[in-house]
Amino acid sequence: MTRANGLLFYIILYLAFLYLPVLFLPLFSFNDGTIVAFPIKGWTLEWYRQLGGQETLLQALGNSLIVGAVTALFATSMGLFAARAYVRYRFPGKEASEGLVMLPLVIPGIIVASSMLILFISIGLKPSLTAVILGHTFLALPFSVSIMKSAFDDFDVSLEEAAFDLGSTVTETFRRVTLPIVFPGIVSSLLVTFTVSFDEFVLAFFLSGNQPTLPVYIWSQIRFPAKLPNTLALGSLLLFASVLLLVVAEMFRRRSSSSPV
Repeated sequence: MTRANGLLFYIILYLAFLYLPVLFLPLFSFNDGTIVAFPIKGWTLEWYRQLGGQETLLQALGNSLIVGAVTALFATSMGLFAARAYVRYRFPGKEASEGLVMLPLVIPGIIVASSMLILFISIGLKPSLTAVILGHTFLALPFSVSIMKSAFDDFDVSLEEAAFDLGSTVTETFRRVTLPIVFPGIVSSLLVTFTVSFDEFVLAFFLSGNQPTLPVYIWSQIRFPAKLPNTLALGSLLLFASVLLLVVAEMFRRRSSSSPV
């Protein structure tokens, strides 16, 4: 076996180990039986049809959409200006502050969640969707900063200088020159941070209180065998939506990175 063939075999084995278990999720969501096991009893769309009639599920879905949208806006807005500062300017504590921004990527989620719960309760903020949004913004910010830094790395500063020479103000230049050029990066950041928030469980479990998000709702249902087929159907839809969002986000990120300016 040549080195190239060996590397190809390793890649296939690695991808199969990661994603083959995930593929069983949509497979069993079409199973006519309630027991998740082979052989499959039959094929049906009944579990998908039942999803539309579950009011609690739809409410949890609405909560996740609200939290994800607001989190994406907050994280991307802060990530836009933070990335611009990190790429363009030198200032005391730059490396330290950038390290702090990226810290949520390495801190265990259970530690972040319990710490935030204690902090929010101490300042009078009870578990709610507001608390979840704040927690998810903290968690999603590193993703936004990374994406926006990539967008600003290839930005030609002379375009802004030319706008200033023509009499544009700082605000006009940022709105009419900077934002259009980094717009693909902004869209990519919005999609990625929305996906991060929509799929997150640990922080939402600690901070949502009596307003569960969709992952928390799924966890509450998966403990009951009778609810498992509906949960598999719902999980399959979420899997498809997450992959679709990430693919679109990657397309915009590559478009931003390959921009001639």
